[in-house]
Amino acid sequence: MEREIYHGELSDLRSASLPIFSALGGMLVPAGIFLLFNFTGNTRGAGIPMATDIAFAVGAISLLGNKVPTALKVFLMALAIIDDLGAIIVIAVFYTSTISFVNLFIALGIFGSLLILNRLKIHNLIPYLIGGVAMWYFMHHSGVHATITGVLLAFAIPFGNGNESSSSYRLQHFLHKPVAFFILPLFAFANTCISIDSNWYQNLAQPGSLGVMAGLVIGKPLGICLFALIAIAFKISSLGELKWKHIIGAGMLAGIGFTMSIFITLLAYDQSSEINQSKIAILISSLIAGVIGFTWLNFVSKKETTGEPENL
Repeated sequence: MEREIYHGELSDLRSASLPIFSALGGMLVPAGIFLLFNFTGNTRGAGIPMATDIAFAVGAISLLGNKVPTALKVFLMALAIIDDLGAIIVIAVFYTSTISFVNLFIALGIFGSLLILNRLKIHNLIPYLIGGVAMWYFMHHSGVHATITGVLLAFAIPFGNGNESSSSYRLQHFLHKPVAFFILPLFAFANTCISIDSNWYQNLAQPGSLGVMAGLVIGKPLGICLFALIAIAFKISSLGELKWKHIIGAGMLAGIGFTMSIFITLLAYDQSSEINQSKIAILISSLIAGVIGFTWLNFVSKKETTGEPENL
């Protein structure tokens, strides 16, 4: 995320505006759809269809290889990063029951100290890591979900010019394999555990499940395309090398919620029945979103290579 902000797709406001607006729509519209289905019931699950699983979404589009333009892969990556950051902010703000302001101010004070170390150009990782652990401890005991600590620490660690000697790059390189081969699989395994009853399919008709499925499968592409259209209509953004068929496909793939959606589910609900019901809805929705998104982009890409006329 930090690399994208300093040197990537998010480093220029004009380039970043399209994925920013698209991600905003991809969060607000699915949440609104969920609330439509659950306005008289439990609304705490509104954050569930807001999330995009960055690994699965980018992995799905990578399967298409050179069939899709690089600009689309960059757009989806930027969209998923902003969506991920938005989900973390939603978790920190809306899934916090009580706040201990003393612990919160101590955590923010530690963050401020780390920023000062950054400005003093101290590149040794040890004080940042020690400060990060301390910040996590106080953030956790403040009542604000401690996931926000990772984002804050990432911005505090010196990025420099992003080369191999920078502190940020060295930490990222060190963590890459443990995260990819151990932490993420363990996280997914621990959070995806589902108890499937004999009547599980009947629960899909419940408002909570319908809200999640409609939010991810319909709300994600609808919100992304709608807000992208608004941004372009007001000349805030431009499509650049992309076409509307690419935005539609990216919106479909953004409906793959999986790990982040399941994580929010665990925060939103207390009853095991509601958690399992939501998890099943997430898995089904993510599969549907992934299949239709991949199929759509594969189809429109074939039309490009065969030279068939197209209007999108």
